Amino acid sequence: MTAAGDAEGRAREVENLRAVYQSLQQPQAPVEARSGQAKKVAAGAAGAGLLFVLGKAKFLGLLAGVLKFKTLATMLISIGAYAIEWGWLFALGFVLLIFVHEMGHAVAMRIEGIPAGPPVFIPFVGAFVAMQGHPRDAAVEARVAMAGPVVGSLAAWAVLGAGLELEQRLLVALGHTGILLNLFNLVPVPPLDGGRIAGAFTRTYWLIGYAVGITALLVTGSPILLVVLVVGLFMLVRRWRDPMPGYDSLPRRQRTLIALAYAALVIGLVGTLSLRG
Repeated sequence: MTAAGDAEGRAREVENLRAVYQSLQQPQAPVEARSGQAKKVAAGAAGAGLLFVLGKAKFLGLLAGVLKFKTLATMLISIGAYAIEWGWLFALGFVLLIFVHEMGHAVAMRIEGIPAGPPVFIPFVGAFVAMQGHPRDAAVEARVAMAGPVVGSLAAWAVLGAGLELEQRLLVALGHTGILLNLFNLVPVPPLDGGRIAGAFTRTYWLIGYAVGITALLVTGSPILLVVLVVGLFMLVRRWRDPMPGYDSLPRRQRTLIALAYAALVIGLVGTLSLRG
């Protein structure tokens, strides 16, 4: 074979390699799209698997302290669910802010001598601490209800402050989300914290709360808000029909202090919503 033939052969080999390389590069975007879908499917499968383990753990006896396991498991499920929409870092921070809020309720119940269950998380709904006893009066119920938003707001403000100081957009977004979360809980409609607090100083705020809630429902179409309003309506009817003797008989000074604390927290949260850095 001549030198010219060798050169021509090498040229064909180069062209063939270039064609193969281009064919490998073209489907890259669809592969990335499928990869994103695969991550979502994997996260959903992991959550379903965790739910299955949670349901079977009491029969298998694999873990001690089922209550603590229930909190951790539902936290992980919520983180996985939120991560599909917002990413892992935001999901982790959001669930931790909810956890701090719920621990405020749990600690307040312990101080008031009310038995409480462990925090349980429900994806895209929030979390709750089951009150396994009844408060002595409306003032105790208000203090327990106020503890969650107070502690949760302090945590949200701390995250927001850190985000503004460090110029971290993720922390700023988490801080604002925490503020909105606690503001939502302070809407004066049972079973939200605001409804339990407002019941200690005036029931008129329940009517105001329902007006605000119905307006927000018409604007947002939120199914969660609809459930809250329906459940709250049943709670109000039951409380009016079957009042507990002496439960709402609080001194004027105590009512005033609860109202001032509630108003101060709402004003503080609304005022910090505008902090953007």
